[in-house]
Amino acid sequence: MQAELEKLLILQDRDQKIRQIGIEIKTLPQQRKNLEAQVAATAASLESLKQRARQLEVDRKKLELDVGTRQSTISRLKTQQYETRKNDEFQAMGHEIERYEKEIVQLEDQELELM
Repeated sequence: MQAELEKLLILQDRDQKIRQIGIEIKTLPQQRKNLEAQVAATAASLESLKQRARQLEVDRKKLELDVGTRQSTISRLKTQQYETRKNDEFQAMGHEIERYEKEIVQLEDQELELM
């Protein structure tokens, strides 16, 4: 009787394990779908972030180009400023130089914000 009881307990334990494995088998496809959906969402998010990074880099390069253009203009104005003999032209060019320098500061600030 003792041996039969032990066999029944072993059988009961194995039946419980079989039921548990059956439940896991039934839930695995849904878990897989959930994980695949998470992977797809993460991949889409990653691609979106990569696109945003590319756009920020383009914007930053454009700002660098704008700064370079203004610096070239400042150099040209300074050269012209020292070539002019009229005081009002000298002052007007000085104001233009100041305006371009302020624009450069603003553009550099925008560039830093993009980083």
